[in-house]
Amino acid sequence: MRHPRLLAAAATLATLAFTASGCGQSQPSAAPGPDDPGIGHVHGLGVDPADGAVYIAGHFGLFKVKSMETAERVAGRIQDHMGFTVTGPGTFLASGHPGDPQAGSPHLGLIRSTDAGRTWTTVSEGGTADFHALQPAGDKLYAYDSQTRRVRSSIDGGRTWTPGAAEDVIDLAASAAEPNRVYATTQGGLRVSTDGGTGFADVEDAPLLSHVDSPSEGVLVGTDADGRVRTSKDAGRTWQARGALPGQATAFAAVDGNRLLATTEDGTVYESRNGGDDFTVVFRPAAS
Repeated sequence: MRHPRLLAAAATLATLAFTASGCGQSQPSAAPGPDDPGIGHVHGLGVDPADGAVYIAGHFGLFKVKSMETAERVAGRIQDHMGFTVTGPGTFLASGHPGDPQAGSPHLGLIRSTDAGRTWTTVSEGGTADFHALQPAGDKLYAYDSQTRRVRSSIDGGRTWTPGAAEDVIDLAASAAEPNRVYATTQGGLRVSTDGGTGFADVEDAPLLSHVDSPSEGVLVGTDADGRVRTSKDAGRTWQARGALPGQATAFAAVDGNRLLATTEDGTVYESRNGGDDFTVVFRPAAS
């Protein structure tokens, strides 16, 4: 039987998973003007290697952080980003829902930008897929489709997909050094696949993580249900506790083994430059 504290943490993760799947729900995380909905619930974070800028993928658009008090909506576009990742200089992948309520389909499928989010093109699955997690692993791309509730993989940049295991995924992690090994955080605990997402097994004795990334071979870094950073250097066999956020993370990204980004429920973006030992504020939304 699980310890009561772990059961409480699992309930917290269940709430996070429900919020992530509730595409129509949002938590305003900025002080918008009369006609501006703000950022909304944050689902993704990334750094553009072209200029080092931090990007926030939210319920009401993609935002570029300009200062601790300012995040600018890219191209003025209102668009719901349920999945987001940076794959190269100025090159982003995303999924979610169009901002226009009159759009023909509620699902964007996989979309790609090569100009830092100013314009987007559909790569695949437009109108059908809603990818809530996108994870590059070298020449391989993993995704979790909330519509089929399956992990998928692609070897051609997301143009075609191979269906994988049915899992209730919160977040995915994989490394270019081990492209067939993919991790998934779930309400029941951390799980791993060694066959490219076809089958998953529990990672024994792993902490109950909400988010996880794998910045290099065998290295895992993530946040638990209390916002504590947990790291492993041996593919999840042993774990070390690092610093903590002031609450559970709603989005998380490991730019590398030392630089981490995370948001909490109020929309504040935090950054660590020492692998999660401590964090500073990158962006804090104005009070509503």
